[in-house]
Amino acid sequence: MAYWLMKTEPEAFSLEDLQARGQEPWDGIRNYQARNFIRSMQVGDGVFIYHSRVAVPGIVGAATVASTARPDPTQFDPQSHYYDPGSSLEKPRWDLVDVAYGRSFARCISLESLRLMPEFAESPLVRKGNRLSILPITESQWQHVLQLADQT
Repeated sequence: MAYWLMKTEPEAFSLEDLQARGQEPWDGIRNYQARNFIRSMQVGDGVFIYHSRVAVPGIVGAATVASTARPDPTQFDPQSHYYDPGSSLEKPRWDLVDVAYGRSFARCISLESLRLMPEFAESPLVRKGNRLSILPITESQWQHVLQLADQT
């Protein structure tokens, strides 16, 4: 089992949206490194949902990977914001996985607090300027955040 952090902007798609739908394709990823992470995901992998571009960015809940990678159909749709004219059905560039809602945390585990944790000292997440929307998380990072989320 692997663990991941997936960033989303809540005005576009939030943890609450995922909760309401139960499961949703995680589409629109247009970064090769993030795409490669998607391709390595397996059903059952743990996912932290991270809200970005908000007053207090941070981890707000957990989910699971619900499918293996497959081509992201938005790359073929000229009406989509994520359309890629260089991608073809024969050679798709971009993939997605389905993500299933797990739980909402009682409180946000803020980026500011993650920066202070030794478990995240080497994580790209806490580095200034990191823009990657999907990051691998270690099992110890996963367990530590879950412990914090369970504290009231």
